Amino acid sequence: MTQQNSSRAGKLYADFLKLVTKQPTAVGIVAVVLAAALLLWLLGSGRAENKAQPTAAVQRGPLTISISESGTVKSREQVILKSSVEGRTTILSLIPEGTNVKAGDLLVELDTSTLEDQRTSQQITVLNAEASFVRARETLEVTKSQGNSDTAKADLDCRFADIDLNKYLEGEYPQQLQKADSDITLAKIDLERAAEDLTWSEQLAAEGYITRTELEGDKLAKRRAELSLSQAKTQLDLLEKYTYNRELERLKSDVTQTKMALDRVKRKAAADVVQAEADLKARESEFNRQKTKLDKLNDQINKCRIKAPVDAMVVYATTATGERHGNQQPLAEGQEVRERQELIYLPTAAAMRAEIKVQESALRKVSLGLPVRVTVDALPGRVFYGAVSKIGVLPDAQSQWLNPDLTVYSTAIDLQGDMKDLRPGMSCRAEVIVDQYDDALFVPVQAVTRVSGKPTVYVKTGSDFEPRTIEVGLDNNRVIRVASGLKEGEVVSLTPPLEAASYGAQGEGGAAIPAGVARTGSSDSNLAANGARAGQPAAAFDPEKLRSMSSEERQKFFESMTDEQRAAMRSQFGGRRTGVRQDDGTSDAGEGTAVGSSDSRLRRPRLRSDGSTDSRLDRPRSRDGAAGGRRGAADGSASSGEGSGSE
Repeated sequence: MTQQNSSRAGKLYADFLKLVTKQPTAVGIVAVVLAAALLLWLLGSGRAENKAQPTAAVQRGPLTISISESGTVKSREQVILKSSVEGRTTILSLIPEGTNVKAGDLLVELDTSTLEDQRTSQQITVLNAEASFVRARETLEVTKSQGNSDTAKADLDCRFADIDLNKYLEGEYPQQLQKADSDITLAKIDLERAAEDLTWSEQLAAEGYITRTELEGDKLAKRRAELSLSQAKTQLDLLEKYTYNRELERLKSDVTQTKMALDRVKRKAAADVVQAEADLKARESEFNRQKTKLDKLNDQINKCRIKAPVDAMVVYATTATGERHGNQQPLAEGQEVRERQELIYLPTAAAMRAEIKVQESALRKVSLGLPVRVTVDALPGRVFYGAVSKIGVLPDAQSQWLNPDLTVYSTAIDLQGDMKDLRPGMSCRAEVIVDQYDDALFVPVQAVTRVSGKPTVYVKTGSDFEPRTIEVGLDNNRVIRVASGLKEGEVVSLTPPLEAASYGAQGEGGAAIPAGVARTGSSDSNLAANGARAGQPAAAFDPEKLRSMSSEERQKFFESMTDEQRAAMRSQFGGRRTGVRQDDGTSDAGEGTAVGSSDSRLRRPRLRSDGSTDSRLDRPRSRDGAAGGRRGAADGSASSGEGSGSE
């Protein structure tokens, strides 16, 4: 077989050299490289066939399917003490961890200097607010009294205006009218008397009994009487036409104005009372608010002294969680703590539990009630037993934040038996027993691969290996249970061929089983298979056909090649591909191009120390496989379903 491969490679290499000699173009150079790679691959393949492949026998015996994860021991029931002081504050004193305390013992004392200063300022503010409140309360009483007084005065003015109007209409005006009439009557009488006196005076003067002066005096008296009568009449006319109307309108206006003034006073008094009441309420609310702030500061100062509510042993929260991520430091005096930060755990019962992180690939294996075997690093030789009591519904947020590629679920395990030596915060390792078989067939996980989506092993028959489809069960990351298809003692290959199998297989439990890399069968069949998977027959790269093309035709031919054809050429001349990773953790055979960000470029054959060449091309690294390996080793566990991408 080796001689046939060598002769075939030599013939192909000679054909390509002739082709390049005729047309020394870039295409020719590429052809030389491909031909050299083909030659070295065929030679290496021939040598590989002569080497013994690693094998393993199908075994029968007891088998345990388990998932092992690391975790932390915690108390099942505990009181969590947190910092209730707003903002950040500093620890002044801290009770030593592990101390057994009684209810009421001081555990943590926080710095209160800033709060004390705030309380002093707040006390002054409360006193000022109280003074404002008292002043507003007294102002309200004064406002009410002043409003009542102003209202009474306005009401009195209104009543006086009504009285003045009635007084004028019923008293003053009739009196003035009567006086005017009396004045006219008296003036008429005086005029008549003056007229009679003048008449007698004229008769006496004519007879010479009186002097002319006396006569003139009588004439003047008559004239005065006439003027008085005229003035009295005018006064009466003024009273009736003007004085009466003017005074009546004025008094009516006074009545109206006083009524309006009374309404204004009432409204103003009511408004002043409302304003005073509102000011009183505002001052009262401010006073109460400031008192509440003072009470809150007093409460904050009291909360700076954290005391034990129950009898228990002191466990620092940083120790119980077992986490030192980010800037979190062990609890100590002088350290700053934030509000609602967990400080101390006080276990209230002797019952313990273990908390582990189960990776998503193994989550479907775990269910409530599964038995668990727990070992503690601090207690070598001791084994504790328990059962799964809680499985997280959502992924652990902190783990996902620290590593987005890692998805784990918090799982709680209730421990049973004597736990007096256990302490919260101890590191442990829990082995979840998924299933146990007293008598089962099993083979190494690397012996099982998937061909067309079915679990397949290569069973040794004589000097060759033939594929056989089997049924598998769960695995424990080392061996996988064989449900049917194999017999005890049969020998299977630990390196299934890459051409027919995918990179990794999976059992029912979701374990990604890496397949070994080995080539079986003739080179012709391998080339044909690779070319067929690429969607292009191997004859498409026949050197004879390329030789018949001109340099332009060859250049166009290579430029028009599809990605599948290029992948087929790489496969035909020794390229290796990494299978496509499926959703269930398995890998199916590639469909032309490599998936998973792998570099499928041809690599230069490596030169051995003895002068020979290693025709194997460097396997392209799949980032998916590497990521799976990181996830599988994230916590040192070996749970199933975590493909490590081993080569």
